[in-house]
Amino acid sequence: MSQWKKTIYKTVCLSFLLVITVTVLQRGMAPSQFMQGQEQKDPLSPEPPKTQKRDTAFLTSTFWKTKKEKAPVEKEGVTEKHAKSWDVTTTNCSANQNFSKVDWFKGLEPNFQQFLLYRHCRYFPMLINHPEKCSGDVYLLIVVKSIITQHDRREAIRRTWGQEKEVEGKRIRTLFLLGTASKEEERVNYQKLLDYENHIYGDILQWDFLDSFFNLTLKEVHFLKWLNIYCDNVRYIFKGDDDVFVSPSNILEFLEDKKEGEDLFVGDVLYKAKPIRKKENKYYIPSALYNKSNYPPYAGGGGFIMDGPLAKRLHKTSETLELYPIDDVFLGMCLEVLKVSPIGHEGFKTFGIVKNKNSKMNKEPCFFRSMLVVHKLLPPELLQMWNLVHSNLTCSRKLNIL
Repeated sequence: MSQWKKTIYKTVCLSFLLVITVTVLQRGMAPSQFMQGQEQKDPLSPEPPKTQKRDTAFLTSTFWKTKKEKAPVEKEGVTEKHAKSWDVTTTNCSANQNFSKVDWFKGLEPNFQQFLLYRHCRYFPMLINHPEKCSGDVYLLIVVKSIITQHDRREAIRRTWGQEKEVEGKRIRTLFLLGTASKEEERVNYQKLLDYENHIYGDILQWDFLDSFFNLTLKEVHFLKWLNIYCDNVRYIFKGDDDVFVSPSNILEFLEDKKEGEDLFVGDVLYKAKPIRKKENKYYIPSALYNKSNYPPYAGGGGFIMDGPLAKRLHKTSETLELYPIDDVFLGMCLEVLKVSPIGHEGFKTFGIVKNKNSKMNKEPCFFRSMLVVHKLLPPELLQMWNLVHSNLTCSRKLNIL
């Protein structure tokens, strides 16, 4: 073969190898696959559901095509003492038909009947978990009761009082507590939206029970169990609703002089509250379910602060009591068993600044600046009030309530 033919042959061979190399790099294939004509799966396509992990780092553009398991995978790096995990993996609970035989049960509205029929069903599987929220020392854990459809409230809280930060070495972390959508026909779509929200923010705890008024106590005991499993080093917990105004700086100031072992439980405390016997009221309680004339002292669920070690004791106590359809009262019952008295504080306004909803005082930012918790504000009101309180606000006098 002449020299110029050899040169041309070598050039063609090198060009062909170069084309193969470039194609392999672009497609992410092994050379053997290219030569055999086997196509490699798109590296951004979803993994099989059996191997897909909830904490995989998805690209935003591919999230909607990604299938994820319901059961979350705990993140690595949890210390040995936090190696325990949520141990409820199945829901296998039948109705207690004994209730259906009593006359007073028949007169209850359907949701109340549902609560009583399944009251013995204590715990449910977790759908979304974030045990890493309690890694290391956490000074204040902000825990917010929410429902799957109220994403606008969660977003407003993240932009205001729910911001995670560190203040003078004190770490603040935030979590939202959720069940599943109450309407079955909407459940799949809402769940996908919640999964995406959790992918962005990573601050959701969700269990596989329906979000409803009568399941608020379930949310309470599930959180206490979760805390007992994962949170050995949480000093204080603020727990509240998703329609309140909260001042974290005022809370930190209030907690400055508190000592360990005080069994602190503080909020807007109701004393000698009476069970409501009117059937048309959503807080109605038949005497057959609770026959005492007064409830034990309890803090309104709009917002309260409790000591971390006390919360763990509340978990153990809660398991000795039957679930009660009013979550605030249920916690009061647990405190009564522990012989711990909740402390009332003027900075907790779970009925607004004043109980007259139309009063201008309920819209006055100078009052909000001095409070710890104020109920009730919807997202636009919360954002507006937060901006006003943190602006160059001039007030005639300062309320000393801390």
